[in-house]
Amino acid sequence: MPKTLRAAITGLGVAVPKKVLSNSDLEKLVDTSDEWITQRTGIKERRIVSADQSTASLAAQASREALADAGLSAGDLDLILCATITPDMVFPATACFVQHELGAKDIPAFDISAACSGFIYGLAVAGGFITSGVYRRILVIGAEALSRFTDYTDRASCILFGDAAGAAVLEATEDDRRGLQYSVLRADGGGWDFIYVPAGAARHPASHQTVDAREHFIKMRGRDVYKFAVEKMQWLLADCMAHCHLTPADIDMVIPHQVNLRIITSAVERFGLPMEKVYINIDRYGNTSAASIPLAMHEARAAGKIKAGSLVVLAAFGAGLTWAGAVVRM
Repeated sequence: MPKTLRAAITGLGVAVPKKVLSNSDLEKLVDTSDEWITQRTGIKERRIVSADQSTASLAAQASREALADAGLSAGDLDLILCATITPDMVFPATACFVQHELGAKDIPAFDISAACSGFIYGLAVAGGFITSGVYRRILVIGAEALSRFTDYTDRASCILFGDAAGAAVLEATEDDRRGLQYSVLRADGGGWDFIYVPAGAARHPASHQTVDAREHFIKMRGRDVYKFAVEKMQWLLADCMAHCHLTPADIDMVIPHQVNLRIITSAVERFGLPMEKVYINIDRYGNTSAASIPLAMHEARAAGKIKAGSLVVLAAFGAGLTWAGAVVRM
């Protein structure tokens, strides 16, 4: 009888732009202050792409690093998945740009649009392909250039977003103690207008009117997003722990989507998880949507907070509305 396959993370890589946009920089653009931003979000600075960078260029850079970390070349891959809500173009898929840039000829490549939950959605899709035996090596990317869609006249939203990319190589393993142990994906399209970009696609094509109305930038119902995120963060932690029969003592690290420090803190405290077991980097990068979790995973490993054998719980929530969780044994 053949052994069950699992999808193990064998390589991680990141890419962050050099340009830093600090809270003091934002004070010069809108009516805000470093104290106000820090108290409400935990963010001190975020990274911004340069004129010659894009979502695809960040994704390709992170992918090269992840492949090198896994000891593989692009030719070893069977599939490329790119989670993003800031694609280089409406079409083709950003994953196809990455495939071309890496030189990974002929293999399938497609995008996943699940906003901040996108990377975990990608892990779940990759896990399904690997456990079913369809593919053995898959590159999963979370990449965003959110600054290109941020309205720097809107003091409520422009403080939140930054640009980055993170990538993970997943490979088939017969070791059931490694890899993706569990994932859960959810969505509620009824909350589509909690956070969205109104124009630029089929429903409201670009026009002078949409440009003048600044409808090509992110719009948010901030209080509703906050309530949703608090509820789903708690639900995801409870669901992952229940399905995997985990106690707080069993978990080595929680890596949440970096949305808001207060949301994260309130959720983990409910389960008695000490903050030492929660990786936070929102202060340096802000909300990087689908890039948030792979960026944090890479940093946590580099800092020695997770290593081979560590049990990690991932949780994310975002536009759609979407929410997703996963339990991974490194």
